[in-house]
Amino acid sequence: MNTTRDIAKHWPLILSAVILLVFLSLLCSLLFGASDIKVSQLFSWILGQGDPQSNLIIGQLRLPRALLAAFVGAILACCGAVTQGLFRNPLADPSLIGVTAGATAGASLVIVLLAQIQHLEILGLSLVSFGAFIGGLLAVLFVYRVATGSSGTSVATMLLAGIGVSFLAGSLSSVFELIGDNHMLRQISLWRMGGLEAADYSHIAIIACVALPILWILPRHHAALNALLLGESEARHLGIDVHRLKTTIVLCVAAGIGVSVALAGSIAFIGLVVPHIVRMLVGPNHRYLIPLSAGLGAAMLIIADAFARTILAPAELPVGLVTSFIGAPVFISLLRSRHRYGMQN
Repeated sequence: MNTTRDIAKHWPLILSAVILLVFLSLLCSLLFGASDIKVSQLFSWILGQGDPQSNLIIGQLRLPRALLAAFVGAILACCGAVTQGLFRNPLADPSLIGVTAGATAGASLVIVLLAQIQHLEILGLSLVSFGAFIGGLLAVLFVYRVATGSSGTSVATMLLAGIGVSFLAGSLSSVFELIGDNHMLRQISLWRMGGLEAADYSHIAIIACVALPILWILPRHHAALNALLLGESEARHLGIDVHRLKTTIVLCVAAGIGVSVALAGSIAFIGLVVPHIVRMLVGPNHRYLIPLSAGLGAAMLIIADAFARTILAPAELPVGLVTSFIGAPVFISLLRSRHRYGMQN
């Protein structure tokens, strides 16, 4: 089932299946962990009649963590899908515009140079998370400024500028690691590997305020992204404001990835692999690719986090390690068969 007509015919069923997958992933995340929760205990918690221990585990530990994983996974995958459409390259990733490297440099700066006050909060974010968000945002703004000239925004220049900024930010992070002590190095290392253990409802509120508008805006540009696959000149002839489209995508990706990295650290491969899986199932039409990528990304990160919590319980693996272990083999297989997925450079 990979023709547009077949997908349109079965779209309600496909969408319902993805929503069900997200729901089942959330359910598994609430039930399984270092201390397993019975279904009866979950229902008691829903009815407000559970025991204090299970109420604490479900309501204060696992639910906010699962919700944060859902939002972060949805943003990473959705932004990955539109980034691949923007660059017209199935191997593109949101990190190509420098946001991840910039966020890492910002977090490293705070950890090393502002160690005494890093526990402070700004707008509900720890100083490390706030530094990561500002670092990622500044990196993307610089890349966009370099790539934009009198003739518009050049995707090729944006790609090259993103690579350059990523190298520069990586060098700055290395400098901070060089001057930091062992405790600081461990903080930076754990942050780079990604994690959802600090999730709470204030973080859910923050990411929801960013994720919901993005997940509403980006699917509305599916027709423009489909036209862009034909080339910029062809898209302009079809009446698409290409410069405005690029600006919207870059701003949404910068905000979404910036907040995700700030709250959960660097989580690899979700933004690259999930859109590919969806593209193999439904083709390159962004009308279906974007929402399904968001749903599958949410489910995948929820499952990866549940696995990270249980595989070495009571210890935890950083969720970024789990996604890398899964994503790296898939990425290699994609490199070998990229011509099958409807997008070539």
